[in-house]
Amino acid sequence: MQSSQALITNDAVVLGLLAVVLGFVFHTSHSSNPFWQKFYRYVPSVLLCYFIPALMNSFGLIDGNNSQLYYIASRYLLPACLVLLTLSVDFRAILGLGPKALVLFLTGTLGVMLGGPAALALVGPFFPEQLGGEGANAAWRGMSTIAGSWIGGSANQAAMKEVFEVGGEIFSVMITVDVLVANIWTAILLWMAANAARIDARTGADTTAITTLKQKVEQYQTENSRNPSTSDLMMIIAIGFGVAGLAHWLANMITPWIQQHAPELSVYSLTSTFFWLVVLATTFGLLLSGTRFRHLEATGASKVGSVMIYILVATIGMHMDITAVLDYPVMFLVGLVWIAIHAILMLTVMKLLKAPVFYMAVGSQANIGGAASAPVVASAFHPALAPVGVLLAVLGYALGTYGAYLSALLMQAVAP
Repeated sequence: MQSSQALITNDAVVLGLLAVVLGFVFHTSHSSNPFWQKFYRYVPSVLLCYFIPALMNSFGLIDGNNSQLYYIASRYLLPACLVLLTLSVDFRAILGLGPKALVLFLTGTLGVMLGGPAALALVGPFFPEQLGGEGANAAWRGMSTIAGSWIGGSANQAAMKEVFEVGGEIFSVMITVDVLVANIWTAILLWMAANAARIDARTGADTTAITTLKQKVEQYQTENSRNPSTSDLMMIIAIGFGVAGLAHWLANMITPWIQQHAPELSVYSLTSTFFWLVVLATTFGLLLSGTRFRHLEATGASKVGSVMIYILVATIGMHMDITAVLDYPVMFLVGLVWIAIHAILMLTVMKLLKAPVFYMAVGSQANIGGAASAPVVASAFHPALAPVGVLLAVLGYALGTYGAYLSALLMQAVAP
């Protein structure tokens, strides 16, 4: 680990600081003070949970790149919260959301595949020296890793790095572009989640299936909810982290076996431990929703899961450095054009299908952000919808290597 120049480098202190930030945001967002009520009418609370840590990282108060908090949150809290958020889910109701969610997800995949070559073709002629070349540090090679990340995840990104022999210099630049541009888009999606009702009313979207799913969860909570005892909370923790531990254990057995006996399955991300961790945690949660453990929702299982989600949001924000654009302005310009093409395509198809903004937002984030952040965006609409983001993100892992490979070939063809 590289030495950090940040003012605060102790992760225990950083975690305490993030907790204070989250407490401040939730306290003020539920305040009766007219100023805060007006403020949060325009600025979603979840966006602040993400953006304030980003500011602290950008101005050197903390250093997200040298912190282990995101790794801990994504590996320990994420699988546990996936279990807790799926305990009360009606799986048939999720399937009943219909094909529009899948269509918009595939539209997002296509937007990334074509957006990269289009961005390079648009911006490349103006900056041929920075965006041209055929060596290991050629821009198109580096962009192939972004395509892998934005369609699938880190495993697909690593695959593209090896397939196209991407140089270390351009790869480090692309990591920065990937994180910053993707997080800017995530912030926009979170804003849209906070204004979903108004957007859906304007587009005439049919939100019946989503409303039905949310109402089922809310009705169950209303009819069965009670103040949790210490025993109830300990059972929630036991199930959440116990099942997450089981998922870790199985993932650590399945992954090496596949790597040894079927390494060719790496193109589907089946050799990724994180892939199996997410899949297993979600699957176990859905299975438990049909058992007596479903009653834990009545004592606040999804609320505990939501707390974990917000901690994850804060640790994701820690990795965003808004000043980095000054170091690589041309590549950030390409990244912004790329994500804009993706966004325009998503919004256009959403309008043509008259689909709810939820489908667009989660379909997009399942591509761009993957399994770590897709449930964050989904739960911003409602905790009951988090599994939809996970299921689509898992599909992205399967498509990531193929889509990114085709996108890279197109980018090579149009590179100046």
